[in-house]
Amino acid sequence: MTLATALKTGDLTELPSRRDEDWRWTDLRGLVRTLPPASPVHGEDVAPGPFDGLAADQILFVNGRQGHAAARGAGEVIALRFVSATEATAHAASYAIVVEPGATLVLLESHEGRAAGYMSDVTLDIAVGEGARVERIVLVDDQAEAITVVTAEVDLAPGAVFNQTVLTHGARRQRIETRVNHPGAHALVRLDGVYVLADQRHADQTTVVTHAGVDGTTSQLTKGVVADQARGVFQGRIVVQPGADQTDGRMGHHALILSDRAEVDAKPELLIFADDVACAHGNTIGALDDEAIFYARQRGIPETEARAMLTQAFLGEVVERIAHDGAREIAATWLAARLGRSN
Repeated sequence: MTLATALKTGDLTELPSRRDEDWRWTDLRGLVRTLPPASPVHGEDVAPGPFDGLAADQILFVNGRQGHAAARGAGEVIALRFVSATEATAHAASYAIVVEPGATLVLLESHEGRAAGYMSDVTLDIAVGEGARVERIVLVDDQAEAITVVTAEVDLAPGAVFNQTVLTHGARRQRIETRVNHPGAHALVRLDGVYVLADQRHADQTTVVTHAGVDGTTSQLTKGVVADQARGVFQGRIVVQPGADQTDGRMGHHALILSDRAEVDAKPELLIFADDVACAHGNTIGALDDEAIFYARQRGIPETEARAMLTQAFLGEVVERIAHDGAREIAATWLAARLGRSN
């Protein structure tokens, strides 16, 4: 059951619901009573995206329809944009990316809400060849009343490197899911995430990494801040299959709750079916340090600015792990804007 299937068939029973364990905190069937009409062709020019100027070329989808496609080659920086441009309509899009052995790709992916109340489902298939390197930076800027699902299936070859950072400030319902098929064989995976949620926005970051072979590494760090009546969801699962010895899997999720009515639901999991592994996970949910705020105020910093400064420092650890200089700068600016600070 998926949002894409429901949009295609018009059958609301195809929507995921809280009866599905992996969707219990991001119930779509209980929320959606009617499906909106299909999004029309959008004939107008689309304004530049958040990574404009950084990419050699771009792949653009507007209302689920692909426009310009990029050329392929080694050492590319590509902008992959999904724009929702029509109010109260629905669309789905899918795209496949193949990174050749030994190649390098920086994928600057953006999901841009330019209208109100849309539904969007995006599915990506990413195949990373032997010894290839991919850095995927995902900036999700959905409109407040949108319902969106983004799913990426990543297949790695031996010796591949896949690094990912997701940044979002949520929507009415939003789920960003990444599934990685990890071969072991000296392949490296880093999956990071940031969510900054306010009002009644909802964001669900779900990851599943399945280690199938010997000597593979996975590192995860997700941090979030929720305020007002917002809700953050983190679900991370590392699966170590029988025979996947010498797997090194590390997962951390840490969140700040800035309001009595805000909520964070977290479910980090390690499913280990091999003996010789080094795996661990950590999860913390708390509030800003009152003592740190006190010391900042003693130095003449207003309380509001002190809270924003401490929050940015907390989340900035994830942003600093982005390797691409230009993307890291844009991510830092995005974070500062979400927190109401100048960068």
